[in-house]
Amino acid sequence: MKRPGPLLTLLAGLLVGVFMLSLNATTGTKNTSSSSADRTPDTTKQSPAATPSPTPTRTAPAPSPSKAPVPDAGYAGRTDDDSSAVAVTLRDGRAIAYFCDGRDKESWLKGDVNDDGTMRLTGKDGSVLNGALKEGKRIRGTVDIDGGHYAFTADRTKKPSGLYRATATVRGAKVDGGWIVLPDGRQVGVLTRDGEPSAAPEIAPETGAVTVDGQGLTAHPAVP
Repeated sequence: MKRPGPLLTLLAGLLVGVFMLSLNATTGTKNTSSSSADRTPDTTKQSPAATPSPTPTRTAPAPSPSKAPVPDAGYAGRTDDDSSAVAVTLRDGRAIAYFCDGRDKESWLKGDVNDDGTMRLTGKDGSVLNGALKEGKRIRGTVDIDGGHYAFTADRTKKPSGLYRATATVRGAKVDGGWIVLPDGRQVGVLTRDGEPSAAPEIAPETGAVTVDGQGLTAHPAVP
């Protein structure tokens, strides 16, 4: 019987070679696929969504503090030259004032009071009072009357000080009297009879009683 010869040996070597080639090819494909997979970006991961900027809120402006109304009160005092007296009464944002020298010069004035305490009052005779309330304690101002210019200071009054007025008909004459009772108790006033001025008789401040030409009258606090 003959032994296998070199042909069988060669055939066996070819088979081993084919097997090794097949094994290398399979391993290479897996490595290539794995490498490709490693390089492929993961599209399943999403970038974090941008957070929207908060919308700015508008803060409503704080309301302006309301101004306190000018308090109702009376004021009386003398002019700087001490020749005359001035009294002012404030009520509900209005003012009435009286200027007199106690002899023959007088004027009644009226007008509005501004929120800041300033005022411009006018009289039927063309007189003008410009004044300003100072800390609620006094009025500082000027009066222009008959070509004269008078600066004055009127301090806040307490009853019975203040401004009084009486109108009536006495013995057929129309009587109109104005009185300023100063804080120190002194009185300054003018009484007109049918338009003729003269010094006014004193009143009783507590009651306003006054006698004019033998007739009793009552002077009342003057208000706007």
